[in-house]
Amino acid sequence: MLEEVERWLSTRSWSVTDRPLHKILAAKQRTGRSVSVVLPALNEEETVGDIVAVIRHDLMQQVPLVDEIVVVDSGSTDRTSAVAAAAGARVVHRDAILPRIPAAPGKGEVLWRSLLVTRGDIVCFIDADLREFSSDFVSGIVGPLLTDPGIDLVKGMYDRPLGGAAGQGGRVTELMARPLLNMHWPQLAGFVQPLGGEYAARRSLLEQLPFPVGYGVELGMLVDSLHLVGLDALAQVDVGVRKHRHQDGQALGRMAAAIYRTAQLRLARGHLIRPALTQFERGEDGFEPRTYSVDTEERPPMIEIAEYASRKVA
Repeated sequence: MLEEVERWLSTRSWSVTDRPLHKILAAKQRTGRSVSVVLPALNEEETVGDIVAVIRHDLMQQVPLVDEIVVVDSGSTDRTSAVAAAAGARVVHRDAILPRIPAAPGKGEVLWRSLLVTRGDIVCFIDADLREFSSDFVSGIVGPLLTDPGIDLVKGMYDRPLGGAAGQGGRVTELMARPLLNMHWPQLAGFVQPLGGEYAARRSLLEQLPFPVGYGVELGMLVDSLHLVGLDALAQVDVGVRKHRHQDGQALGRMAAAIYRTAQLRLARGHLIRPALTQFERGEDGFEPRTYSVDTEERPPMIEIAEYASRKVA
């Protein structure tokens, strides 16, 4: 490990207990910074309501840390929108945001568009499939951004159990993202959960970043933030245990391919060919190939979008 990373681990990796809530609130009052929480959601009716309710109760009603909760629904066919609204979130449908640009499928697309429908100086992203959710996930990763003006992005780190086994979740992280980061961006080797969906950043940073539209958004954001603001502006906070729905092996394969493609684009080495992934399923006549396009489209920095720029002027 690089000496720079060892030093970073000792100065930019914290526990949620390092910043008591009253200190975070005092910093928010002193700085006047506002906080938006965004939940990207697709068919998450079983979990999204509980997450919204916990954040509203703990961080809006009990203490005034969060200023708005926005659920961006990317085309759910269940009751995700109704459940989220009933729990107290403002629900916005992906296709209603920036309608002149047809929406692409993918999580990154939803996060990118969310910048247009939120107002917070700090934007906190939380996945909508978490179970046994604690508001520490929000206060823990927002805290450093309020108390330390030199921090621009904070990732959550946590244990990810799989089937009752501690620390066995995050298979794409260990098999794809961590090797990529260690080999090509070793300054980022200290991140425990580089692909985790719980992180917060200053709007002033997010609006300057390109957003891969799909699963590559977290890796792309880390790499691009490193180049834009440097390692010392990035941090991570231990928020405990993350429990969520796990995907099957083929879905993870597609995720890994998208992440690798995102890395390829940033490495910009040579001519990149065949952005596709072939997988196999057993059919009546044996194993049958299924080929999937790997999402390579990226959205430009939001600050380049006319509607966003005009909103800021207004």
